[in-house]
Amino acid sequence: MTSGSTTVSLLRWLRRQLREPAPQRERLEAAIANDDPAEARRIIDLMPFNDAQRHHVAQLLDRWEQDAAN
Repeated sequence: MTSGSTTVSLLRWLRRQLREPAPQRERLEAAIANDDPAEARRIIDLMPFNDAQRHHVAQLLDRWEQDAAN
């Protein structure tokens, strides 16, 4: 299971963007909980985020992967 400030930031951001519980959000949270950035990216690619949101979440995912590698 992942932990740390990057994961918390990612989850908080997603919960603010996806206020309503939905299957996609639940799958995304599960991918994060299971430390699966590839699955998280796949799910995010299917979501209706605008360019700014996509850029921000991509940065959070990049940081998450870097933290996991260290």
